[in-house]
Amino acid sequence: MLIFVLLACISSALAAPIEYNAVYAHAPIVLHAVHAPVAIAEPVSYPQYAFNYGVKDPHTGDIKTQQEERDGDVVKGSYSLVEPDGTTRTVHYSADDHNGFNAVVQKSGHAVHPQVATAPVAQYAPVAHYAPARAIAISPYSLH
Repeated sequence: MLIFVLLACISSALAAPIEYNAVYAHAPIVLHAVHAPVAIAEPVSYPQYAFNYGVKDPHTGDIKTQQEERDGDVVKGSYSLVEPDGTTRTVHYSADDHNGFNAVVQKSGHAVHPQVATAPVAQYAPVAHYAPARAIAISPYSLH
């Protein structure tokens, strides 16, 4: 309860009108820091990890893998996937502060494109083509 009373007193004091060049205005709310902010130092952990995963779904044909490892600011890894044409694309990559990001792409296997079955061509009787009838233009201005 004491907090509500205190807040009510502060808000009414801050909202008191002040005279400024014979015009009444509300005083702006200005907050001043009593002490300089203190930086809280969080412990910096050394970035290090390794992971890998893979997917092999024969129903959809989704086949892919990835592996990556990081030791400090150096990242190395690779991933591969089976393309729709049946070839496998493999990408080996590395990244660090000195060399930046580098990737080497390899493609293996032979591209196989499925043959589309064509329906046999049906034989129909030839279609007769007729010339359109001639249009006759009659102007009401030419008749007298």
